[in-house]
Amino acid sequence: MSAGTPPPSDAGSLTDEAFWDEYWKNLDLPREVTKGTSLYVDAITGVFDRWLEPGQDRSVLEIGGAPGQYGVYIHRRFGYRLHILDSSSVGCEATRKNLELLGIDGDVTLGDMFDESLELSPCDVVYSLGLIEHFNDLESAISAHVRFLKPGGLLFVGCPNFLGLNGLLLRRMAPEVVRTTKTGNMDVRTWTGFECNLNLEPLFKGYVGGFEPAVVARADNPRWPDRLAVHSLRALGQLLGRRELHVLRRLNSRAWSGYVMGVYRVPAEDRS
Repeated sequence: MSAGTPPPSDAGSLTDEAFWDEYWKNLDLPREVTKGTSLYVDAITGVFDRWLEPGQDRSVLEIGGAPGQYGVYIHRRFGYRLHILDSSSVGCEATRKNLELLGIDGDVTLGDMFDESLELSPCDVVYSLGLIEHFNDLESAISAHVRFLKPGGLLFVGCPNFLGLNGLLLRRMAPEVVRTTKTGNMDVRTWTGFECNLNLEPLFKGYVGGFEPAVVARADNPRWPDRLAVHSLRALGQLLGRRELHVLRRLNSRAWSGYVMGVYRVPAEDRS
């Protein structure tokens, strides 16, 4: 889930096109998320399940959406027409290939969400997962989402949580991951500002998925202590991924949960 090229605004992207082109270039395809893949994925998709209703006349746009794996889930489960916007040319090509392999008819657009000359038809639902944390100016990033929504539409935003325990582990083992994110954007207590300024109605915001070792099971350097830590975290992830331990996913906090999500409704009247 990419943020793409630096925007023509003061949002302050912490990544660039080369970063995401490198990120997506060796992606294994096809790729989609399905229920039962993991308790973590179930928690994220469960937020969509709670607020979306089926409708083949409805449309959904994912921003920073390569390779479209969550969009495929929404399309298959709810019947929405799928649109993907991403500013990485490599990511867009991977998305087109992914949709082709999965037999999904969707629109993929190469472009920057901050580009005011970019024309996309307004959608009933707009969302991003793993995007907003890559910008210094959170409100500008959210505003760029809102402009692609129909009046009365739903906005979903989500990103990994690098606060608390997750942040401590990542700063020790994978500081490069933290360098490309603004962890303050992961704190829902800071979201009230853009909610008020953009006149968004909060339907849900909070942490989901419980503690997820996969979020932090990575290391920048191949030193043996870090390798051991990664292997240990992966083993812990397999343990916590057992269905009989699903109750642990209900224990959520900014101090340890793997993901943070918000759901908003935009005003039904003209926003101009």
